[in-house]
Amino acid sequence: MHFDFFNTDSLFVMHLIKVKKLFLYCKIKIAQYIQWILNFRTKMPKRYFENPYNDLAPGQDIEIEHKFWKKRIKELIKAILSEDNAGKRRLDGGLYVGEVGIAYMLWYVTEKLPELAYMESAHKLAQEQFQFCKEDASQDLGSKLGFLLGNTGVYAVNAVIANSMGNSQTSRGFVKLFAAAEADFLTSDPLGVGSDELFIGRAGYITGCLWLQDKLGYQILSEEKVFHLCDLIVAAGRKFSRKTSCKSPLMYSYYETQYLGAAHGLTGILQLLMSVPNYFRHNPSAERDVKASVAFLLSLQTYEGNFPCSMGDLKDPRHPNDELVHWCHGASGTVYLLARAHALWADEGYLTAAVRAADLIWKRGLLKKGPGICHGVSSTGYVFLMMHRLTGNIMYLNRALKCAEFMYSDQFRSARTPDCPLSLYEGWSGAVCFLTDLLFPNQAAFPFSEVIF
Repeated sequence: MHFDFFNTDSLFVMHLIKVKKLFLYCKIKIAQYIQWILNFRTKMPKRYFENPYNDLAPGQDIEIEHKFWKKRIKELIKAILSEDNAGKRRLDGGLYVGEVGIAYMLWYVTEKLPELAYMESAHKLAQEQFQFCKEDASQDLGSKLGFLLGNTGVYAVNAVIANSMGNSQTSRGFVKLFAAAEADFLTSDPLGVGSDELFIGRAGYITGCLWLQDKLGYQILSEEKVFHLCDLIVAAGRKFSRKTSCKSPLMYSYYETQYLGAAHGLTGILQLLMSVPNYFRHNPSAERDVKASVAFLLSLQTYEGNFPCSMGDLKDPRHPNDELVHWCHGASGTVYLLARAHALWADEGYLTAAVRAADLIWKRGLLKKGPGICHGVSSTGYVFLMMHRLTGNIMYLNRALKCAEFMYSDQFRSARTPDCPLSLYEGWSGAVCFLTDLLFPNQAAFPFSEVIF
């Protein structure tokens, strides 16, 4: 049999050329597919729904229908209590996701709308979580000391509910339990992971102390003790800032992450220090460092108005559609700090930054994570209630109303169901607080976070 090597080589070369062309074709198609995905990411936000609403036209007014929204509040509470009684209970997680957060909501609604009498239900739920705290021997120190995520928040809410029901002796018993936790915060880092943030640290504990003092009308800890706790927070921030050569005079770490937001980070800690009456008179150098730290945060505000979640985001910025615009991390929490700074130091720069943040939140605040006040649509609504109080601009009240309406839209039905859908911070209990505050916009305040006083 004759075998033509030349023809065989030619055939091989021809096949090689075809394979190469096929490879280049596939390469181009893969590149086009990758670009399509990138374009899709750019056009389709990951974390929020496109805002379908317009701002008010000049001269246009709005009306908040009290009867309509009271009906919605009653319906939501009925559904929450029905689900809760059906066994979907959570007795850990404190105010953040536990039963006591639902109790707080029921107390809050009854205080604002006395005709909706839920105090007995509030008392029952708060007591159940207190019993759980007493019997749970497995709790770590953070769970025992935490205000939003631990026992001190449970004591505080029980104290206030008991007081509202006329049980002053019971109330003072819970206050005593709350006050006893102060001693555990006196070492530099009792939790071993960073002890100054809002959820389980000193900032949260002092927040609870201030809230109790406001609701009960008497001092919980002596001014000297509160100031000492604040001094410890400032000292810890200075020490860590020096250690990391940070441009902010105060910086903190929680589980080895330098968070910047309201939940676990610098924003929440600074806001607390700025909210303690007479503290800066006691410690003027602390005021200097807090003010400079607020300026540092302001320097990080993006062109669109957002704030990074942590110092790590400065080295590795997120894609715009992947940025967090939440209360816990991002502009929706930082705006309260800016409002407090404006109220305290009367600098228009803080208000300008708050307006920029609020405009960004209006664009990206119809969040896909559900109705909650931590990272849901109600967190956005609360921003606009606060901005309305701060500026008197009815545009912000209209934006808050649209957030309420959006939670009843067909579009919102595709939002993610939170891990704890009944809870105060992640779920519908927080939404009930927001809807209640919508009826009293001149008094509205994010839970445990009054900044205009």
